[in-house]
Amino acid sequence: MLALAGWLLAAPGPALPEIDGLQTSPVVSPEQISGVRRVDAEGLLDLVAQIDDLTLIDARIESDRKNGYIENSISLPDIRTDCESLARQLPSLDQPVAFYCNGPRCGRSATSAKAAVQCGYHQVYWFRGGIEEWTEKQYPLVR
Repeated sequence: MLALAGWLLAAPGPALPEIDGLQTSPVVSPEQISGVRRVDAEGLLDLVAQIDDLTLIDARIESDRKNGYIENSISLPDIRTDCESLARQLPSLDQPVAFYCNGPRCGRSATSAKAAVQCGYHQVYWFRGGIEEWTEKQYPLVR
């Protein structure tokens, strides 16, 4: 029984805030990010239609991406997002880029969008609703 309890405590999962050492509820991504324009699913579709050179980045880890991703997105997990990895995908600081992850209870796309702003990118978009909103609206995923 102790081994199972230890495994449950060590098992990966969403980060949880701590209060007096107790984890209470899943992390919710921020409502806004300074220097970043937040879009919903329709806004993302508009961006794709209007901006030919938009780069769409899936900030989720590979195991999440295997469950489906938005067409034409590239995989760059937040844990590998830094100025160097962004520069390989976005050679110009004026390159428009949009980030998404699993949804409002996933902080990966927020982390990546913040990193892009800190690296000096000027046209940063964030699809906060992510895969959760995308699938609720019955938009297709690539599998």
